[in-house]
Order: sequence, then structure tokens, then C-alpha cells
Amino acid sequence: MDVTGTNLQAWEGFWRDAPGGPGSVLWDAGAEVTAAAHLSFFEAHFDPSLPVVDLGCGNGTQTRFLAKRYGRAVGVDLAAAAIGHARHQDPGGVAEYRQLDAADPEAVRRLAEELGEVNVYMRGVLHQCRPEERAPLVEGIAVLTGGRGRVFADELAASAKDALMGLAQRPDGPPAKLAAIFAHGIAPAEMPDAAVPELFRAAGMEVLARGEVALVTTERRADGSWFEVPTNWLVAGGAG
Repeated sequence: MDVTGTNLQAWEGFWRDAPGGPGSVLWDAGAEVTAAAHLSFFEAHFDPSLPVVDLGCGNGTQTRFLAKRYGRAVGVDLAAAAIGHARHQDPGGVAEYRQLDAADPEAVRRLAEELGEVNVYMRGVLHQCRPEERAPLVEGIAVLTGGRGRVFADELAASAKDALMGLAQRPDGPPAKLAAIFAHGIAPAEMPDAAVPELFRAAGMEVLARGEVALVTTERRADGSWFEVPTNWLVAGGAG
């Protein structure tokens, strides 16, 4: 969600070159081990009468699951190429998709005027931002959620760096899905674990719940099990 042209170009290039179909990128695990597995963390906090915005939706795998669970789901992503993948993989129009820079206050304001208060589902977005862009993005989430909406945010834990470095430094080199990320100049930025809840508090939101969970990827270990990355999740709300 970097608002600079360089990062936009990187994400556009990544999604333009990404093969289509489920599981085509490293973090595109099926909804049964991602959004569905997260339900127990956020379902009691989300007002089911509100739309859900899947922030950083990529090719829309999680958006389509959320659309079947809630009345309306809108996937938003910085990259138009990602939105193209999402629409292609949703020929029935189960969900809606928009290209949007969530760190742009004016773009967020227009979306908030259109949708009203929403719940936000966000997975692995903040750690891709530059430090100076994180606060504007979270402030935008506070605008979107308003008083009734809530946000579920799941971000890489600081310890994820070691796990990813181990994957990148395998004797036979990084797997193709990870190499594709590096090839476009995309790399997760280091972020202290305590920084995420503090960003939401600084935006006027209360952290209602938090915990730890593993992010399941689409890469397998040598023993055949799925490669997982440690993450921290939270639910926040009450900005209105």
C-alpha cells in the first residue's frame, strides 16, 4: 500500500506477471485455512449487517469467502492488475472489487461515503508499507469503520523474518513463488510487534482482542507440510 510510484509499479508488475488460478502466489492459501480460520477471532465483533472491505485483496480469494458469509464484500487493492485477477476469478460476481490506495485520504473518504460504515478484513498489508505511510493507512481504516465497524488485522510477527530467510536460503535457492516477489523488488519491512496495536490506538480505535496465529502459505516443506509464517492478529474498533 505504498503510495509512491515505485511501489505501485512493483505491485502492478508482480500481479501482471503472476499466473492465474488459486494458489498461484505465496500467500494465496485457500480460504479454509485463512479467512475461515480467522472467523473465530473476529465474527463476534463484526456487525453482520455491515459490508466487509477486504483491504489488500490481491486476487480476491478471501473476498469471495467473505462475500458468502456477509451480505456484501468489496475487495480493494493498490494494483489494478490484482483487481483484474480478482474479477477474472469471480465470473459470477460474488464480490465487488475496486482499485484503491488506502493511504490516500480522499480515496478512502469517497469509499466511505459510498459504503457507509464497514467492517475491514486485512491480512499482511501494514508490513509492506513504509513507516511514514502506516499511520495514514490506519487512519483511513478508522474512517471506513466509523463507530459500528470493526477491523480484523493480521500482520507478520517480527519472528517471521527468520522463517522467511530460512525459506529464501534453501540450498537449492528460494522457491519460485518467493523468488517472484523478490524479482519485483517487494520485501516485507521489519515492524516491531508492539507497533501494530499502537497504530490503531493512535487512530482513536480500541483494541478489543488480539492473539497469535500462523499464516499458511502455498509452499510446502521438505516433509510435505505447508510452510507457515508466525503472525499477530487484532480486532479494533470504536473510532466513531
